[in-house]
Amino acid sequence: MPGMPRTELSSELRAHMEAIKARAVSYGLDFFEVVFEVLPFDTMNQIAAYGGFPVRYPHWRWGMEYEKLSKRDAYGLGRIYEMVINNDPCFAYLQESNSVTDQKLVMAHVYGHADFFKHNFWFGKTNRKMMNEMANHSTRVRRHIERHGRETVERFLDACLSVEHLIDPHSVYRGAAPAAASEDEGFHADRLPAKEYMDPFINPASELDRQRRVYEERKQARAARFPGEPTRDVLLFLLRHARLEDWQQDVLGIVRDEAYYFAPQAMTKIMNEGWATYWHSKLMTRHFLDASEIVQYADQHSGVVHMPPGGFNPYKIGVELWKDIELRWNTGRHGPAWERLEGIGVREAHDDGSKAGRDKIFEVRRIYNDVSFIDEFLTEDFCERHRMFQGQTDAQTGVTRVASRDFARVKRTLLHHLTNAGQPFVYVTDGNYLNRGELYLAHQWTGLEIDAAKAGETLANLRLIWGRPVHLQMRMKDDLWLFSCAEPGKEITRQRIGDDTAIPAHRVA
Repeated sequence: MPGMPRTELSSELRAHMEAIKARAVSYGLDFFEVVFEVLPFDTMNQIAAYGGFPVRYPHWRWGMEYEKLSKRDAYGLGRIYEMVINNDPCFAYLQESNSVTDQKLVMAHVYGHADFFKHNFWFGKTNRKMMNEMANHSTRVRRHIERHGRETVERFLDACLSVEHLIDPHSVYRGAAPAAASEDEGFHADRLPAKEYMDPFINPASELDRQRRVYEERKQARAARFPGEPTRDVLLFLLRHARLEDWQQDVLGIVRDEAYYFAPQAMTKIMNEGWATYWHSKLMTRHFLDASEIVQYADQHSGVVHMPPGGFNPYKIGVELWKDIELRWNTGRHGPAWERLEGIGVREAHDDGSKAGRDKIFEVRRIYNDVSFIDEFLTEDFCERHRMFQGQTDAQTGVTRVASRDFARVKRTLLHHLTNAGQPFVYVTDGNYLNRGELYLAHQWTGLEIDAAKAGETLANLRLIWGRPVHLQMRMKDDLWLFSCAEPGKEITRQRIGDDTAIPAHRVA
């Protein structure tokens, strides 16, 4: 048909795709057009190594990722069944060696992802033409390589990629900050109303002079703060204030743009994978599974949701939570009335016939991310039913043991690892430290310590980008430390804050 995307599917797979798509739409799923491509083993690994974007800029880490994927497949440690790209249209890649049963499962799974990409709030600000944007990024990086040399560009790109997580994923959802009062408005005295002949007595000149001095002092203090408030988007601060050449600014901007594109995927991993698993399970078991395919489907699905003791599988946790939400809202097992129910077996037998589960899961799919999803819908009953626990790995044996089954601790630990994708919160607090143009970063303590070795490597790369000494205030074992990188290639120095009172402790809210 004219205008239909070319999918490269066989006639059999195309027929399955059309049937699965129609059934998904009948359930209320809605998505951009999905373009399927069936790829051989090597090509699938190559595209996966590029993060799903075959047009991405050249860099050595894509080759390293390809080697890792190839060896994993060669040794039977796992293989890629599908990839799907958040784009308009969505691009989905199928493994050529998959059986027809696997391909049907994967296509149903993909339509779940495509619906989630289109409707989840946290993907609302992403670039829906990212495939084209990635090609543009690649062209620009290749041009810089031609002009400045591969080694020079790659070294700077390495530094930028090492700090790509230092962004503020929530900033794109906030409205513009209210405009501050202009410094050009000038000083306005707080004059009390008075008649002209009484004004010198009620508003003495000495008081007006005092107010003017206070105003000037505050104005100078505001001007001295750089930035005015702690800044979480470190990459944006570097783009605006680091002494970068034009090509360096372009490369850093590319890394930042791509970091913001991928951020919602890290923020919704459990929800997104659970949603896609929920729908492939429903579509396959109710509509597209022949009797001869049951064993093979069960084998593949069990592999998707398998979670060994001490492990964490977002597919498993996600799909079980979606099913739990649907059941609870179908039967009215939520809210104050439900919480007041007492007696043996009363809660298990409760069913008010509300049948609101389907509407509820579509509502949750639209507005939540993993942190709010777990915070609101992970219940004590769910944890007990699925035997969830807080594990602790023995440093010598590597064996994970049960540290606690306390619901509050289990939930707190899970939220702790999901917040900011498990990365520490780091802010720029001073861009002119010691009035020498040095960069001062502060770690906001949330219970997650920074790895000292990684911090040193990151500081060295920030030093390369900033062009002047860089400092990081961080907490380790209940003490505040200041890590500093004065010169490229020099050893990172560290000093406990408090040993030298000349070092200020910068606080972030």
